[in-house]
Amino acid sequence: MKVIWGVDRTNPKTIKFAEAGATVILNGNNRISSNALKEGCRTSPAISRKLIIGLLLQGAMGGVACESAEFGTQNFKTIMEQEGIHHLLSGEQKVPLPSGKEKTICLLFSANWSRPCKAFIPQLVQAYSTLKETGQELKVIFVSFDHDENGFKEHIKGMPWLAVPFDVILQKTIGNVYKVNQVPSFIPLDAGTKLLAKDAVGLIKDYGADAFPFTKRRQEELKALDEAKREGGNLNELFANGIEDSFVYGKGGKICASDLVGKTIGLYFGAHWCPPCRDFTSQLIEAYNDITTDKDQEFEVIFISTNRDFKEFELSISKMPWPAIPFNSKTRQDLSRIFEVKWIPSLFILGPNGKTVITNGRELVSSYGARGFPFTEAKILEIETSLMKEKDGLPQQVKDIRHEHIF
Repeated sequence: MKVIWGVDRTNPKTIKFAEAGATVILNGNNRISSNALKEGCRTSPAISRKLIIGLLLQGAMGGVACESAEFGTQNFKTIMEQEGIHHLLSGEQKVPLPSGKEKTICLLFSANWSRPCKAFIPQLVQAYSTLKETGQELKVIFVSFDHDENGFKEHIKGMPWLAVPFDVILQKTIGNVYKVNQVPSFIPLDAGTKLLAKDAVGLIKDYGADAFPFTKRRQEELKALDEAKREGGNLNELFANGIEDSFVYGKGGKICASDLVGKTIGLYFGAHWCPPCRDFTSQLIEAYNDITTDKDQEFEVIFISTNRDFKEFELSISKMPWPAIPFNSKTRQDLSRIFEVKWIPSLFILGPNGKTVITNGRELVSSYGARGFPFTEAKILEIETSLMKEKDGLPQQVKDIRHEHIF
């Protein structure tokens, strides 16, 4: 596409949009002027107003028409005004569109028919409420991807933020502009600082209100904090700041993080619904009992449940001789994120200094049982060396008269 500065009224065919022949003219601020829009509609009557609006916003996002323009709240306001919509909804009331001067505005794309959306909304409500209570400047605007207005009305119940009036065509237009290809999506808009241009749903799920203001810098800071907890050796910081009674036993009783200082610790991530977890739990119980019978071997396992509900959690811990993170504790989710758990069962081993020793504890327990304790690389090398010596000491060939052939 060719770009021209200013409105050239003497040549209405100066700029063409390949698909529909739309005239698009930029002003000196690298924006498509309102005059240019009018000129484009008049000289290219076949082009729809929605297509020109989409083109305008494509350019504003850094597309071919306007590479230096920024992804911002002013662009969202523009598309709404061009669609003839000059208000948002706050419950039953109408409120003005954002001015573009707000510090942080995020678009929430969601739908009532989507189970992931229904699971995400309560998490976002909690984060939003926390941020509001602490005085943070944040506006969330809901853009419905529902199929009809009834779905929209049902989904908006309980949402404490603003919403775009329901319009199927408008939702598609906005979704295309911000490249939304799934719901839920949570898009932070640039409003003076460089915010994340990608979907921030994962950030909200992982960090909640701590993810604010959803910038790339904040994301890097949070990851650095996770790494420090994983490698720092401070159990109080790792286990929710050492809150009293942090861990519970299936048969009753509680301990806190300070009781684990100086011990080798196994962080066991698993769930009752997972058959491999049930098999590994039996192996780990056998190794645990063998290890802890020796008073000189300080070892403890902490169970971090990934069960779907409290009943499953209770079934999991009912036969475990070690403590677990309470089911309703956010620490369960935090530890799964900090140790980047990709599958279950998983067993991470922390040394007596609180630092991570190995991440493949499941494999070592399955292979060596209690013999592998304390599951350090040096111990595993010692075992492997011993096994090799045993193998070398065996005769290479054994003569068995039963295998002799008689002719």
